Amino acid sequence: MFDAGLYRDITDFAWSQQWLAGIVTGFSEYGVFLVVPVILALVWRARGRGAAELVAALWVPAAIALALAVDTVLKQLFAEIRPCRVVPGVHTLLPCDPPTDYAFPSNHTVIVAAFAVALLLVHRKWGWWALFFAVLMGISRVYVGAHYPHDVLAGFAVGAGVALLGLAVRARVPLVLSGRAVRGPH
Repeated sequence: MFDAGLYRDITDFAWSQQWLAGIVTGFSEYGVFLVVPVILALVWRARGRGAAELVAALWVPAAIALALAVDTVLKQLFAEIRPCRVVPGVHTLLPCDPPTDYAFPSNHTVIVAAFAVALLLVHRKWGWWALFFAVLMGISRVYVGAHYPHDVLAGFAVGAGVALLGLAVRARVPLVLSGRAVRGPH
């Protein structure tokens, strides 16, 4: 792959910083679950603020689910073997996934990018924090040796791209809720 050298540089650096290994590995593996309490808080907050706000809040988990569906198709289409199986002599912080668990794009990054961008559309302050979180997650996926940098960049593109569909959802919700939805020819 075109970024195998960068992948090796990052994983070599990670291997040399053993004091940081446990923290980054734990975050990289399980940090994605931190989206759940944020989504629950967002929906709880929106429930008393009207149907449009609730629908907008529900776009966050919907965007994640849709982005994961797109990710699943792309993984099967590209079938890129994980770099820990391809780059010779690399030392990773996590065990290498099976050969049939493809790398492109990064699932974790797809999830957090969809979460962050969808959240940014609904609640800017929370969304900016979520974007910072998503960047850290993406970096961590290369750091632990699970992905090439391009896997993470593709994950950001897929997750963010799907989440941006929320702009269309947000524009249509008030029309649909008011009964003024644009209808086709009768």
